[in-house]
Amino acid sequence: MNLKIVPQRVINEINKISRVAGYLWERQWAERNGGNISMNLTGFFSDTKIPKTSDFIKHKFPIEASGLYVFVTGAGCYIRSLIDDIEAASCIIYINKEANGYYIVWGGNAEGFKPTSELASHLEIHIFNKKNNSKNLAVLHAHPIELIVLSHHPIFNDEEKLNHSIWKMCPEARVYVPRGINCTPYSITQSDELAKSTIYAFSYRDIALWEKHGATTTAEDVEKAWDFLDVANKAARLLLTSWAAGFEPEGLSNEQLKELKNLFKI
Repeated sequence: MNLKIVPQRVINEINKISRVAGYLWERQWAERNGGNISMNLTGFFSDTKIPKTSDFIKHKFPIEASGLYVFVTGAGCYIRSLIDDIEAASCIIYINKEANGYYIVWGGNAEGFKPTSELASHLEIHIFNKKNNSKNLAVLHAHPIELIVLSHHPIFNDEEKLNHSIWKMCPEARVYVPRGINCTPYSITQSDELAKSTIYAFSYRDIALWEKHGATTTAEDVEKAWDFLDVANKAARLLLTSWAAGFEPEGLSNEQLKELKNLFKI
């Protein structure tokens, strides 16, 4: 990879993204061109002059996106391509001060490359994070199998019951997905309605589980975002396995869940 034009800290984050892409592909959570990843890298470029590798591309953005450097996967690109051809399947864009266009400052090497069609939705989340939780820089959308199955189940209509059922399946779920899962009602992909529902989800939950589609999460970096989905999906798999075996799992008791909450100061 030709990463000489970007700071070492950015290289480190790109390497994390490539590793997580491998995890997603191995788990079958990012079939074909399913899933996308973005990261607000603005703070990583604050003291660096970066040459622009593309002509100015006109595009209307919210003014709050002015001056952002954002890593984003490409439209129609496959997550698996991030494993060994990340410069062709993703890019870093710089949005100009007027927020009426952008330059590609790294990547986007594939012929006809364009940033993901979900760019607007990702930017809305990054803008939300800037105002409400500035530590969260990464956004990950994928198709974790067992969580999607739960979104087809009647339990999806009772968010409190779904979260209690997930948390009680293993201590890690209670500790590492402490705010739980939002049951995001079905909306067509790329819609404003879905973007708004997802942003609302992040105001009080760790994961937005999109009904009959997939899951989206945001965290400090892409590996921490992966951890949210990995742990939650493990608990979902345990729950579904219990049901498939023909019994309702006892799970951790309310007292045991409370002990975990107190021990880890959740």
